[in-house]
Amino acid sequence: MDLDAYSAAHSDEWDELARLGKKRRFTGAEADRLIERYQSGSSQLSAIKTTAGQTIQGDRLSVGLSRARLRFTGAGRNVVSQVPQFFAAQLPAALFRIRWLCLAVAFGTALVATLYALWALNTPGVIAHFGTAEFRKQFVEQDFVNYYSNHSPSSFTGQVWTNNAWLAAQCIAFGITGVYAPYLLFMNAQSIGLSGALMASHDRLDIFFLYIAPHGQLELYSIFTAGAAGMAIFWAWIAPGARTRARALAEEGRALFTVVIGLILSLLVSGIIEGFVTRQDWPWVIKIGIGSVALGAFLFYQWGVGRRAHRAGETGDLGEFEAGARQIVAG
Repeated sequence: MDLDAYSAAHSDEWDELARLGKKRRFTGAEADRLIERYQSGSSQLSAIKTTAGQTIQGDRLSVGLSRARLRFTGAGRNVVSQVPQFFAAQLPAALFRIRWLCLAVAFGTALVATLYALWALNTPGVIAHFGTAEFRKQFVEQDFVNYYSNHSPSSFTGQVWTNNAWLAAQCIAFGITGVYAPYLLFMNAQSIGLSGALMASHDRLDIFFLYIAPHGQLELYSIFTAGAAGMAIFWAWIAPGARTRARALAEEGRALFTVVIGLILSLLVSGIIEGFVTRQDWPWVIKIGIGSVALGAFLFYQWGVGRRAHRAGETGDLGEFEAGARQIVAG
């Protein structure tokens, strides 16, 4: 092969391949042309290497082919560049898809807690099972309030955050069992109801609500959301629709486990409020107002931003984000 003559004969084709390979957007005709040039260029590179080995002309053509290949397959994006997309679309879309179930869980929890409180207050002997009269008095008059100030704000925040985040993650991770998330939610509702009944039996129900309200609004709704996500994963297994059960679990699991990341952040905010705000000697309207603003922001993110992301076609699937993370780890 006369390499110079061969290069001269195909130089225009290689220039066109290099030019198209640098473009970011294509018309239909340009895309077809790029494919043609890639196919012919691959054959020409093979001929060059077979007859002449590694050459400058062959290296030039190889670079052009590599760029064209990236246009076909798509270059991997850095996971950091996907973070804004994750928080602007994927996470709110995942939260939006379980919005009604979150409300159902919230209503169910409130109902169970109320029924347990009424049962404890109106059934003789139930309150007496909470230890001795002296123990109950100390809990109501001292321990309940002191719980929020026995430790430094930072350590208390870290303690409640890690505990609640772990519970939320368990609700979602073991949601497929169908019983774990409802069990945790039921036990949480029972605990709230009985604690409220104990405080009410000593005419301190107002203290109970005042100390729970600042952080509890966002904290409890975050737990409700975790339970809803876990039950949604279970339902995808029970009623996969037109999908296979394996595919339904994979799709719903990826999308709804996205919620864990959001709940870790929301529970961090509620932990900060519990550690730094609840203990303050500020007017209750300010402390409860801070909690209400935090919950309102979460609801707006779930219902408002989530609705917009959902209408744009976002499903909340974490697949792309995970792929980007794997690329960073691998290389």
